[in-house]
Amino acid sequence: MSNLLANLVRSIVIHWKRSLVVALVAVFALGFLSSTAKSPPPDDFNIPGTESQKAFDLLEAGGQAQAGITSTLVFSTDTGKLSDPKQKSAIQDTLAQVGKLDEVVKVGDPFNPKAPGVSQNGKIALSEVFYDPDLKFGDVDKKQGEDLEIAADTARNDGVNVAMRGIVVDVAAQQDAPVGELIGIAIAIVLLTFLFRSGAAMAATIVGALIGVMVGQTLLVILAAPLGLPEFAATIAVMLGLGAGIDYSLLIMGRFREQLAAGDSVGDAAAKSGGTAGSAVVTAGLIVMVAIAGLLVIGIPLIGKMGIGAAIGVAAVVVSALTMLPIMIGALKKWLRPKKISHVKPSAAFANWGTRITKRPWLSIAAGVLILLIFAFPMTHLRLGQPDDGNQSESSTQRQAYDLVSEGFGAGSNGPFYLAVDVPANDSNVKAELNSIVTDLKATDDVASVTPPPSKPGADSAVISLIPETAPQDKATSDLLENLRNNVLPESTEGTPLQVYVGGQTAGFEDFSDKVSKQLPLFILVVIGLSVVLLMMAFRSLWVPLVSAAFNLLSVTAAYGVIVAVFQDGIGASLIGVDSGVPIMSFIPVMIFAILFGLSMDYNVFLLSRVHEAYNGGDSPRQSVIVGLSRIGKVILFAGLIMASVFLAFVTQSDVVARMIGLGLGLAILIDVLFVRMVIAPAVVTLLGDKAWWLPGWLDKILPNISLEGHAIANRDPIGEPLDPEIAHDLGIEA
Repeated sequence: MSNLLANLVRSIVIHWKRSLVVALVAVFALGFLSSTAKSPPPDDFNIPGTESQKAFDLLEAGGQAQAGITSTLVFSTDTGKLSDPKQKSAIQDTLAQVGKLDEVVKVGDPFNPKAPGVSQNGKIALSEVFYDPDLKFGDVDKKQGEDLEIAADTARNDGVNVAMRGIVVDVAAQQDAPVGELIGIAIAIVLLTFLFRSGAAMAATIVGALIGVMVGQTLLVILAAPLGLPEFAATIAVMLGLGAGIDYSLLIMGRFREQLAAGDSVGDAAAKSGGTAGSAVVTAGLIVMVAIAGLLVIGIPLIGKMGIGAAIGVAAVVVSALTMLPIMIGALKKWLRPKKISHVKPSAAFANWGTRITKRPWLSIAAGVLILLIFAFPMTHLRLGQPDDGNQSESSTQRQAYDLVSEGFGAGSNGPFYLAVDVPANDSNVKAELNSIVTDLKATDDVASVTPPPSKPGADSAVISLIPETAPQDKATSDLLENLRNNVLPESTEGTPLQVYVGGQTAGFEDFSDKVSKQLPLFILVVIGLSVVLLMMAFRSLWVPLVSAAFNLLSVTAAYGVIVAVFQDGIGASLIGVDSGVPIMSFIPVMIFAILFGLSMDYNVFLLSRVHEAYNGGDSPRQSVIVGLSRIGKVILFAGLIMASVFLAFVTQSDVVARMIGLGLGLAILIDVLFVRMVIAPAVVTLLGDKAWWLPGWLDKILPNISLEGHAIANRDPIGEPLDPEIAHDLGIEA
């Protein structure tokens, strides 16, 4: 692989104009294909095999309104009561306007005596807005929420306060401007300029990465329909592609400038950077793609396809680092040669650090592990759940609606259960059987209210609405769900032909969490197994991949601990504008595991490739670690800072889940780079000694060889005058 990449990068750099034409044609072709691509199908929120999914399917088949998109309008007043003539008229006028909106099929009347929606003190009222069941989650756009907002203004103009919540409102509130991405790019520009001390090197690195991100997004548009990719996959792909793309281009650019300083020609420097850093980028990228695509193992379409979309984004930035970046190198080659040896010379500070770490490796490992365990400790009280509108900013309309509903109707009103009843066609006693179920439900502990199903003779399904006494995130609500499914409903329907499935958003999130938890061990096994095999193929080592996987697991655990400490325990939560007590969304652990395990392996490959190169050059195990750190330590540190900045910039998003992912990954990358790559990994390789690079003969024969030894590539051009003879000697370049 090293020779292949060396020849590819050399050819592109030397013939950069011709390569640019080819690249432009390819980009325009992709742009054309994206403009003709079919619209993607609605996001697939199915959770196969779960009871809540069965409930949804039954309600949808029966045309029940609860199977569609809903929004909640909450009216309140500071003076008088909402039943006062003027305020009541304002609310009714508003609801009439809402009822005329496109795709709205039903609007609840809070003043209906058969189903009242006014609080006991008369100051709060709510109305459920039901949309056409054919409107899927992925079809909701900003216009629907904006239209709802305009209709609500009818009541506001008459002195009635209106707050709203629901998926339609959430979509309308989403941030259009890519603030997080722009902040991440700005920080990357500063850090790259400081690292390279060259505007040209910074520009080439940034452009190479951004083109990869752009191509990745274009591919997602083209493939969204045939693969059924969810909309959120594009956000994850940008987050990953931007951070990884800059890191990959940074690694190749750093090695290219190092080879130039050692006296290599532009062509030879390009070939060697492609054969060494390029090979490391391909290996690292493959591990990231394997880890993120491993989400397919979870068995939930939304998560699995999200992983596929993110993997496509990473593949695009890997290809861009090996094609578009060399084009930029060819175009800017006159300005890329380092002016001072200090800009590319091995770092004396990192060499000294490596000397200290390797002097007492056991102490270094113990200190590093202790720090990781401290970060990981909060994970011991991890609580999976679903952040809801109660975790939004207090200034948001969703949070205001949530608090008003809790105040006026009880905390459980924010998370009702919908019990879907499958009614056989020949059941003549169905009315009495349904009434019996309702009676049993009303007698159940922790149930606030039960709404019987409307009478629909001949219907093949019915829906019973149940309001818990406790909030959706309360453990008592989870216990109630379990009691209903395992005890109350089986006993109530015994001897009848009725089948009852408990659904609704709260039940769906519980089922989602359960399914993720069951599949998590298999997912972890698959990701670790494939990653270890790839590392064995790259480094021809048994122990280094196994130990790397073990410490990567510890890094992931530390990341979980940080998320719990901030969002659940509230440590520093106010700094990012969230409240404490936010449960960790159930898919966050698997998503963070997939992303962080892959990205931390990036830095592992970057470090070990330089250590292995020094070892193969004749250095002792300990000296190879010191030399490797001196050559790559600064690059890894800056790459980690850039990646962390890209992720941390996403805490500017209004969505608490995006903040959770951004903060968790950003801090986790810093922890991994500072303590695992800079402390634990060098100490472990030192302790292993020569065994670090040993692979059993039988395994060596069956594993393909992904060689990273591009430094052995021969020069084709005359060797020039190096900036410093020492760096030329270190890289094996002799005049």
